[in-house]
Amino acid sequence: MENCLFCKIVAGEIPSNKVYEDEDVFAFHDINPNAPVHVLVIPKPHIPSIAAVSGENIETVSRVLLAIPKIASSLGLDEGGYRVITNCGEDAGQTVHHLHFHILGGKKLPVSLG
Repeated sequence: MENCLFCKIVAGEIPSNKVYEDEDVFAFHDINPNAPVHVLVIPKPHIPSIAAVSGENIETVSRVLLAIPKIASSLGLDEGGYRVITNCGEDAGQTVHHLHFHILGGKKLPVSLG
């Protein structure tokens, strides 16, 4: 999508603080963190939200999910744990309509954050 912020980040048009990249997955630090560690993990192809997951893109989405524990481990979150969140739609707080997962950790997180 030409106006998608995350597509522009993947394309290198907008800088990011990248923590992981492979053929299908891109991860970078959130610019407005809600925890000491707050990383966004996205599929490189544009998928608007979790509601748009289908048989056609499930392999890409599964690669994103498989990357999340590796990314969390590389960020030192194995011992204390971490939270993974995705928002779907305006009422849930989705502000960028490109499927993304938040990895949050680095401290004990309040229940209200999830």
